[in-house]
Amino acid sequence: MQINQQHWLEPVRALNSPFYNQRPSDEISLLVIHCISLPEGQFGLPYIDDLFCGCLDCQADASFAELQGLQVSAHLLINRLGEVTQYVPFNLRAWHAGTSSYAGREGCNDFSIGIELEGCDSQGYSEAQYQSLVEVSQALLKRYPLLNKQRIVAHSDIAPSRKTDPGPFFDWPRYLAAL
Repeated sequence: MQINQQHWLEPVRALNSPFYNQRPSDEISLLVIHCISLPEGQFGLPYIDDLFCGCLDCQADASFAELQGLQVSAHLLINRLGEVTQYVPFNLRAWHAGTSSYAGREGCNDFSIGIELEGCDSQGYSEAQYQSLVEVSQALLKRYPLLNKQRIVAHSDIAPSRKTDPGPFFDWPRYLAAL
């Protein structure tokens, strides 16, 4: 995998999210690992793409009612099969972290890349997801020199009062050792 001059990962599936804007600077110095499933604990459905692309039918499941009007995106999603979809170029600010801080600095979206793993806090992740996450992370570490292993965090690390993802079943030692 490689990142092209337009900050898109190749070769992966690309869908354009409307939920992004310019970063306040060119700094990309944090990688945030998330998890998502819609509905919670169900995999392989089109709803994550729909959410990030602004076309989620909030009537499709009762649990989606709280997502009405939500404007959220990530740079990437890695599904259970290890397939990668990119929604926002890395040089732009995806809206994945929400109210957040890292090392005393507020607004992590300003300087981070967000990767969503299709999953939930109560289950482990697939072999294919770890393999793709390692490949993607290696490409990011190579392309953006301010990123390093010490600047890869969980969503729960930057928003501990709000978030728990990617959860206790994410194997941090395995992932970081593979980088």
